[in-house]
Amino acid sequence: MIQHNEYEEAFSENSFWRKLKKYAATAGREVVEKALLLFYAAQEEKAPKWAKATIAGALGYFIVPLDAIADITPAVGYADDLGVLALAIAAVATYINEDVRAKTAARMTSWFGDEPVKPDAATSIDDDG
Repeated sequence: MIQHNEYEEAFSENSFWRKLKKYAATAGREVVEKALLLFYAAQEEKAPKWAKATIAGALGYFIVPLDAIADITPAVGYADDLGVLALAIAAVATYINEDVRAKTAARMTSWFGDEPVKPDAATSIDDDG
């Protein structure tokens, strides 16, 4: 019997985009990039169920508002999310191919441009996945 954790169950495509749109500037480029890499890797047909479950758990942790460090705390608030996302990327790195990287790069450029975004900078993120 396969058990699901609360973070995996918290993940949905809609909640993922909603969180990213609202908090991208606060979370910062690194967190957003890792979240996007995982999101697009989960869409890969060759990714097995365990990899998709790992990704869903990590992205669910990112989405859930109650985590180890409050996300509303500037700079520090997303440190735990970054750690969880980085561990998930290490676990599923095989499924982060050039297509996944290209989709992520395109989204990052459209949202942030070529320059890093400061946490207090306003970012307009209006388009969906």
